Amino acid sequence: MHRDVTISVVIPCYNEEEGIQHVIRAMPSCVDEIVVVDNNSTDRTGEVAKSLGAKVVFEERKGYGAAYKAGLPAVTADITVTMDGDGSYPSEQIAELVDHLLDNDLDFVSAARFPLKNPAAMSFSNRMGNMILTIAMLVLYGKNIKDSQSGMWVFKSNVYPRLNVTSGGMPFSEEIKIEAIRAKDIRFGEYRVNYHERIGEVKLEKWRDGFRNLFFLVKKRFQ
Repeated sequence: MHRDVTISVVIPCYNEEEGIQHVIRAMPSCVDEIVVVDNNSTDRTGEVAKSLGAKVVFEERKGYGAAYKAGLPAVTADITVTMDGDGSYPSEQIAELVDHLLDNDLDFVSAARFPLKNPAAMSFSNRMGNMILTIAMLVLYGKNIKDSQSGMWVFKSNVYPRLNVTSGGMPFSEEIKIEAIRAKDIRFGEYRVNYHERIGEVKLEKWRDGFRNLFFLVKKRFQ
C-alpha cells in the first residue's frame, strides 16, 4: 500500500523465465499484488513467477493485447501498474508514478521513456520506429505525447472497464493510450522514467510489428 491506496502490477510474459525472477524480486514493498500473465510460454515462466509469490493467469491465445485482456481483469487493487517481464521498465519508480497520478488528480499516466536517460538501453532502429509511430499519433489524433509505444502505465483500476481496447497484439499499447486520451471523463498525463537494457531474448519483430502498429493507428482513426 502507498498513500492509502493499494497497488497491483500486471506483467505479460512469453518465455521470460530469466527476466521475471529479476522483476519480481526487485518489486518495491508498496506493491500489494503481482499478476503475471503466462502467454503460453514454453519455458518455466509461470512456475517461477508463482514460486516467487505472484498470481499467475494463463492465456493460451498468443499476443501482447491478449495477455493484457486476461491479466487486467484479475486486478484487485485500487491502482494498476503495467510493465514488461524483461526488467526494462523501472519498478523502482512505481511509488513516484503513483504520486504523480494522485498529486495531479489524474486517472491514467503513461511512463515516457524519451528522451532516453541511457541510450544504450534501446537500439537506434527501435528509437526511430518509436519516433515515427509517435509522430503518426500526433498527426492522426492531435495529441502530442512523448512515447506512444510505452508499455508502462499507471491508472486507477476502475478506468480499464471504461476503455474500448480491441487489439490482441502489440497495438494494444498505443490503443489503450488513445482510448484514455479520447475519453472526456479520463484525465491523461505522462511522466518521464528510466529505461533499462532488457534481460533475455528480444521477442519484438521490428518491421512487422512496426507496420502493424502504424496500420492500426490509421484504421482506428477512421472507425
